[in-house]
Amino acid sequence: MRTSTKQNSTQSTLCGILPLDKPAGWTSHDVVARVRRLLGVRRVGHAGTLDPMATGLLLVCVGQATRIAEYLMRGTKVYRARIRLGVTTDTDDATGQVVARQTVTADEDAVRAALADFVGTIQQVPPRYSAIKQDGRPLYKLARAGIEPQRKPRQVTIHRIDLLAWNPPDLTIEVTCASGTYIRALARDLGERLGCGGHLTGLTRLASGHFTLEHAHSLAEVEAASAEGRAAELLLPMDEALRDMEILTVDAEAEQRIRHGQQIAGPPASDADSTPLRRAYSVTGEFLAIMAYDRRTRRWQPRKVFTVNQTRSRTDCHAGD
Repeated sequence: MRTSTKQNSTQSTLCGILPLDKPAGWTSHDVVARVRRLLGVRRVGHAGTLDPMATGLLLVCVGQATRIAEYLMRGTKVYRARIRLGVTTDTDDATGQVVARQTVTADEDAVRAALADFVGTIQQVPPRYSAIKQDGRPLYKLARAGIEPQRKPRQVTIHRIDLLAWNPPDLTIEVTCASGTYIRALARDLGERLGCGGHLTGLTRLASGHFTLEHAHSLAEVEAASAEGRAAELLLPMDEALRDMEILTVDAEAEQRIRHGQQIAGPPASDADSTPLRRAYSVTGEFLAIMAYDRRTRRWQPRKVFTVNQTRSRTDCHAGD
C-alpha cells in the first residue's frame, strides 16, 4: 500500500530516541538501516554498538537526535552475559574458531573470587576483532587480513559483577560497567585468570544510562507503528539523553541569541565543574540547545542548537525543577 503524502511528511520530520530490543544475528548497522527504511528518515544512527550475536537494548537516534548520540554513549551499561569456561576462541565469543580446550577445575568459590578481581578500574586488552582503530584501520579488518593487530590495554571501569548462575563449565553474570568495556574481553580474561580459558556465549544489554530493555520496542512493533502512521509515539524526546545536565531557562531575547549561535549571560559555572554543560529551554519549555560555559568571557556559548520544536521531556516536567 502506498504511503500517503501527509504520512511521508510527518515521518520525514520525526525526531527522538527509539529504544530498540535488537534481535540476535543483526548488526547494529542492520538495525539502523531497517529503521531508516521503516520511518522514511534519512538521519538515523545508534548510540553504542552491539555485536551481531548480542541482543537487547540498542538506542537508535532519529533525525536531529543523532547529534546527541555521544551523550547517550557515556551512560553506565548493564549486561547479562553467559560464559563458557574451558574453551578459547579467536574472537573471544561463540562466533569464532576454537583455538584451545582445557579442563575446568574451578569451583564456585574460585569463580566468585576471580570475578571480584575485575571489579573497579582495570586495564583491559580489547578483542582482536573489535572496532578500535590502529593506524586508521579497525582491528577486526586487520585480523581478517591475517595481520596480528597491536592491542594496547585500555583503562575501563566495572562497577559490579553478580554471579547469577554457575552450571560448570557455564556461568551467567550481570555486569554494570562504564562505556568502553568489552564483555567479550572480560570472558576471555576470566578464563585466563582461572587457568582454563573461556569465551562469551551470550550477551544481552539490559540498560544504558537510565534507559532500560523493559521499555524497548521490537522491530515488529516499529514496523506496525510506522504502517499505522504512529511511529512518533515510540520516540522519546531527545533531551531524555541529557537528564544529567542542569537546566538553563532563557527569556525571548536570549533565545534569539542562542538560535544565532551567540553567547548569553547566565549563572556562572562553579570551578569544580570540569565539564560545565547545560541544556537550554525557552520560557515555554522548548528545548533549544546544549550550552557550554566559557570561563574566559563568563558567558554561555551554544554548542549544539536544535531546530526541532520539542518541549521538555515528561520526566523533567514532573521533576519540579
